Order: sequence, then C-alpha cells, then structure tokens
Amino acid sequence: MKLNAGQLLLAGAISELCAALPHQDSPQQRLAKGLELTGRFAKSDPYAPGYRDPYDHAVDAIGKKLDPLPWRNGHGASVLGPYNRDRSRQSPDMIRPPSTDHGNIPNMRWSYTDSHVRIEEGGWTRQTTVRELGTSIELAGVNMRLDKGVIRELHWHKEAEWAYVLAGEVRVTALDYDGGNFIDDLKQGDLWYFPSGVPHSLQGLGENGTEFLLIFDDGSFSEESTFILTDWLAHTPKSVVAKNFQLAPEVFAHLPAGEKYIFQGSNPGSIEEERPNGKYVKKSTYQFTHKMLDQAPKQTSGGLVRITDSTNFPISKTVAAAHVIIEPGALREMHWHPTADEWSFFIKGRARVTIFAAEGNARTFDYLPGDVGIVPKNMGHFVENIGDEPIEMLEVFRADKFRDFSLFQWMGETPQRLVVDHLFPGDKENGDKFWQTVKDAKKDEVKQPGDIAGKEGQEGAEL
Repeated sequence: MKLNAGQLLLAGAISELCAALPHQDSPQQRLAKGLELTGRFAKSDPYAPGYRDPYDHAVDAIGKKLDPLPWRNGHGASVLGPYNRDRSRQSPDMIRPPSTDHGNIPNMRWSYTDSHVRIEEGGWTRQTTVRELGTSIELAGVNMRLDKGVIRELHWHKEAEWAYVLAGEVRVTALDYDGGNFIDDLKQGDLWYFPSGVPHSLQGLGENGTEFLLIFDDGSFSEESTFILTDWLAHTPKSVVAKNFQLAPEVFAHLPAGEKYIFQGSNPGSIEEERPNGKYVKKSTYQFTHKMLDQAPKQTSGGLVRITDSTNFPISKTVAAAHVIIEPGALREMHWHPTADEWSFFIKGRARVTIFAAEGNARTFDYLPGDVGIVPKNMGHFVENIGDEPIEMLEVFRADKFRDFSLFQWMGETPQRLVVDHLFPGDKENGDKFWQTVKDAKKDEVKQPGDIAGKEGQEGAEL
C-alpha cells in the first residue's frame, strides 16, 4: 500500500519517538534484569562487570557522562533500587571505591550546596562547621556574598578571621589594638586576617560587589555568635548609651531594634575621602591584608604553588594557607602535614583524594568546586586532577606556618639500601629504577606524571 505525505510524516515521527525511548536491551535494562552487559558496553564502560583495572585509575564520571555502578574487576552487582545519577557522578569513588580502600574513616567531604543559606538584604551567607562536617574540628568556613554597596556590619569575633576573596571587590575597615584605623580595598585572590576581638566591617564594591571565603580558627564557630554593633546597642539601656556618647537619650530613639547583620548601604567614596580625620585619629601600624595571588608562584612540573603564612603575612598567627593549581592529569604529590589538619576548599576542577589513616585504613573521596575537604594531621594523602581543566584549591591550616612532608623527598634522602630493602626485596632491577627516580630528592609539590603514567593509564584496563 502506498502511503501519502501525511502518513509518511506520521510514520517518521513515531519512528523518532521510539528511538528516544529506553531500549529493552539497553545497558540499564540489562543490569536491572540481572543480565551481563554485551558488546561495546562491556569493553569500554569502566562500571561494567567485564572491565578490569588492577591499578585503580581515576574515572571522570562527570566529564565522560558515565553512571557509576558498584562493579570492580568482576565483583559487585547492579543497582536495582533508587539511583541518584547526579550524586553518583559527583562521588564515583564512593560508588566504586579503589581496591586499596579499607576500614572505617569518617566523612571528609562536604559541599556548600548542602549548607543552609541565610538570605539578607543584598547578600547571603552559609557555613561549614563541625556541625555540618564532623571532621572539621580545627577550622570552620563561611561563604559570604555582598552585592554593590552592601555592608557586613561593624562586628568582632572571639575567633580570628582569615579570608580569601573569591570574586569581585571589597572594602575592609578595622580598628587595631592600639586604636589605629585600617582601611583597604581588595580584589579576587587577596586576603585579610583579623585577630580575635579586632572590630571590623566589610562592604561590596564595584558593579557586582563581592564573594569571599571566611575561615575561623575554631571548628565550632557559628556566624550566629558574632558580636554585632547594632545587636549590642539594642540590648543596652538607652540611658547608658546616651551617657556613653554624651548625648541626650532622644538622639537614640530610632536605633535599630536588633542586629542589621547584612544590609544595603550607600556607595563609598575613595579611601582618602572616607578616612576618619578627627583630632585623635591615627592610622594603624598593622597590615591586616595581603595580596596572595600577586606572590610569585613556585613553578612545579604539574602546576603552581603559593604559600602565605606568618613568614610573609606576619599578622596571620593562627592560619596558614597554600593556593595550588594542579594541571589536568597532574598530582599534588603524596604527602602529609605534621602540625595541623588540612581544611581544603576547591574553587575549580575535579579531584580525587585518598586519605591513609594508618592501621590499614584508607578511603577515597571526590571533590568539585564549592566542596570542602578535611585531612587530619599526619594522615597521608594526595590530590589527583581527574578532570579536563586545572584544579584551583586552597589548603588552609590552623597554624602559624605551612608545613608538609613529601614522600618523594623522604625516599630520596634515605639511604638507598634501606629504601630497596623496604620496597624491592629480591627485585634489584626495579629497585634500581626506583632509586634513579628519587635519588635527587627534589620536592615537587604538584607532579606531572608524564608519558609513562599516561601509557600505563591506557594499558591498565583489561577489556
């Protein structure tokens, strides 16, 4: 029977619709039925029963649009129950951990997406403390946004405050211990540090204001416990306020009834226009700010490292930090920190981190932009770039100085006989190869694996 034009169009539409529907023999349908994958799926999908990878290479589930499943070297099974695709892609090493993971290690990852947002006039704030992430014991973090002209009102904390500007511009003001005033304008990549009790304020500048990360030197910190100017005055008798400022009580009749916290302010002029000029006013002799990204970076084989601590930012006595760039395929080398927990914040890229906690315990976590990672002091770890763009991250510590130990350097500065006896007993050939690599003992914080590691990555999977 010959079809007319309308019938042909209808047949084509039905055919196209059928092609968009799940096939009965699709990988997901076959796994749901308990059947093995066949053809190209069994050969190329790292989350298939037939895939073999004895070296536990990283898989970029997001970049490759893969759905992680708990299959590893032929062991495991499909998922028949509820499946959160986005979460699974974000944490592929939770769904299919490396074979080297073992034992019980508490959670070391938190996403700011899961933090409650407090929304205010022209801004917002959200925090990651020991309440959100139980392993965040030494430090707490607050992510804050202030639009153009918006003010984080005059306040102080019992904890010291360290901050990194993520975007935009911000004006900071403070009063030091000697009664000197401090004002500075900061941009992306700049820092500030206010010791315990130092009163200060923040205001968004430019067309888009600012966003920044605040770090406090106590994991139990809460933004709700801040000492705020308007909150204090609202809970002080008006007669006392009047007596303190030597004015009639009526002057203070319209003081705010409570804290303002974050609110829209008027746009400021230049620092010189705004600077107080009273008879007893003086400038601070302290430097509360630092331009971290203006530091000359240490060039490594796989990225860049900038370290800011009390040696180049003297006032920062309780917080030290490193700004690290890790190129695609590169590795923040295997290392540990002897004096403080690492509180990491991931700004860009996709990372895999395995934490070694001794006693045979190790666990692997995956991190995305906006995630926080914890590594307790002395626990060995690395940061591997598993994506197609550079990782930009902050390593932050409750310490006056940044300190780490490099596994690579340690091996090179240990007698060759001792190293070979430990790692290559009865295997002189490979022991000599290893020694030739580490003997010069050059510390390389971000390591580019090079061609050999790349070839191993291609050959590591048995299809």
